[in-house]
Amino acid sequence: MATLIDSDLLTAIATPFDENNEINFDVLEKLVNRLINLGCNGFVVGGTTGETPTLSHDEKISLYKHFGQIVNGRVPVIAGTGSNNTEETIKFTNEVAKIDGIDYALVVVPPYNKPNQRSMIAHFTAVNDKTQMPIIIYNIPGRTGVKMEKETIVQLSHLNNIKGIKQCASLEELEYIIDHKDDDFQVFTGEDTQALTARLLGANGVISVASHIYTKEMRQMYNSLYEGNYPKAAKIQRWLTPKMQALFMYPSPSPVKAVLSAQGFDMGGCRLPLVSLNDDEKTSLAKHLGLADNALMQKLPLDLGKELEDD
Repeated sequence: MATLIDSDLLTAIATPFDENNEINFDVLEKLVNRLINLGCNGFVVGGTTGETPTLSHDEKISLYKHFGQIVNGRVPVIAGTGSNNTEETIKFTNEVAKIDGIDYALVVVPPYNKPNQRSMIAHFTAVNDKTQMPIIIYNIPGRTGVKMEKETIVQLSHLNNIKGIKQCASLEELEYIIDHKDDDFQVFTGEDTQALTARLLGANGVISVASHIYTKEMRQMYNSLYEGNYPKAAKIQRWLTPKMQALFMYPSPSPVKAVLSAQGFDMGGCRLPLVSLNDDEKTSLAKHLGLADNALMQKLPLDLGKELEDD
């Protein structure tokens, strides 16, 4: 089993679809291999960016099996198994635990039901007690409608099977979690724009959307930090921040899919209820990414970081 101990830059991978709206495993393999080669050292598959709510049970199992085979133990893989039904979450997590190459389960704070903190503790305690694979909590209030408070996260961090969190909230809350968590609990920000600051504060790293496109730059940023070249690391983060923000101008993953498709990865469209970007939205996104206005309607180079290198 691959572990997250040495992982700092994880990609929350998008799911490519073919012309029949089925998962395109050939494109997925091509994309995964490129990301690993450029410095990505972990993945979340079947998360928000992967459009998991639109995948059937059988599609998720097929996706996770193929993904485990593609990665083949090179980096750790976290697979989404959570839902707003505790018993179904337990059942599905145990099913996914049997898949070779899946190392952790990503269990989201239950959406729609709007549980309070005591309910969240009960939910995650039940998952902890009744599953056979390590759990990563996914705290994303903007999607679920409720936020797991920092004190709740710290309490859950001491459970034996809960090994980390993807945290989408303030840096102040991240600081508290880092200061009070169990020693073996891994903390990742789910906010791309926090990637550098979170690492400086003591987080393990970032689970990223922007790393689909800016893997090389994000790896260079972290390496600069480790080498003690703080001005260079900060300069890269400043260069990345507006681009990271632009990738969430429209419902994710439609922007990142549009860029990847323009780079030659045929990602296909988004599944309803999300729709792909139209031409006006592509033009606006291109402008915010610092590209020519019509850039997303033509072929883009794989390396969009030349501007940073030339600066």
